[in-house]
Amino acid sequence: MQESRLFKIVYYLLDKRQATASELAEKFEVSVRTIYRDIDALSGAGVPIYAEAGRNGGIHLMNDFVLDKAVLSEEEKQEILAALQSLNSTNNIGNNQTLHKLSAIFNMSSENWLEVDFSRWGNKGTDNEKFKLLRSAVIHQKCIKITYANSYGVISERIVQPLKMSYKSMAWYLKAYCMEKQDYRIFKLTRIIDLEILPRSFCKSLFPELDETLGRSYNTIILCFPKNMSYRVYDEFDKAWVSKKENGDLIVSVEMPEDEWLIGYLLSFGTQIDIIEPVYLKDIVAEQAKKIYEKYKS
Repeated sequence: MQESRLFKIVYYLLDKRQATASELAEKFEVSVRTIYRDIDALSGAGVPIYAEAGRNGGIHLMNDFVLDKAVLSEEEKQEILAALQSLNSTNNIGNNQTLHKLSAIFNMSSENWLEVDFSRWGNKGTDNEKFKLLRSAVIHQKCIKITYANSYGVISERIVQPLKMSYKSMAWYLKAYCMEKQDYRIFKLTRIIDLEILPRSFCKSLFPELDETLGRSYNTIILCFPKNMSYRVYDEFDKAWVSKKENGDLIVSVEMPEDEWLIGYLLSFGTQIDIIEPVYLKDIVAEQAKKIYEKYKS
């Protein structure tokens, strides 16, 4: 708690330039004696802070003071700026201002070494805007109404309490409490067709961090790909799941839920995939491919 308060005192003085001990005591809800102990601790850590007596006196920082290694290491400062820069990629003006302010406080520039773009190719920033709205709803604890397409192709409207944004397996997800289902749910951001932030607030709860496979029966699926598909195999599967045959072909062994999405996913490889196990999955994929052929044959 003390370290957090010391940090806040420094920022308060950087903003106000000076303050009285009683002002700081009231601001941080501690005694005046505690404030003077904090000032001594900051001074002992190398922060150029001093108290001046008299009518116009008070507690000051040196005019040319910037946060230095007494508070944050160079690596920590870079990590803070990098994190802000990644958020700034969603075109949030407020974050941009914060980034410039912290850069000035740290007396260092934020190099443009990282770019985060949540939009899909040809999306023109719609996904970025969606991410920004969801982030705002999570932070301010506002319910949202979403139009969502699930993995079975069913499109429905739901009102949810957004709890957390999560990035996993090359995709962003929203962890939320669904008012309709009266249960916790995970929604893939790309499947959220439309969303609206509602004025209704909610009390934030913790999303249950349970084993995602709990209560589910996932079979091991073994697939074989020719070596010319290695770019996509390593794009979409962890290297721990991949082994290489002598001829260069790649064997992937992975646990996946067997649903409509999986069939469509396997079909997306066309003829560049061989389903080894389970054998019955071959018939399901073949039947779906036959339906596609019948639909589009001239």
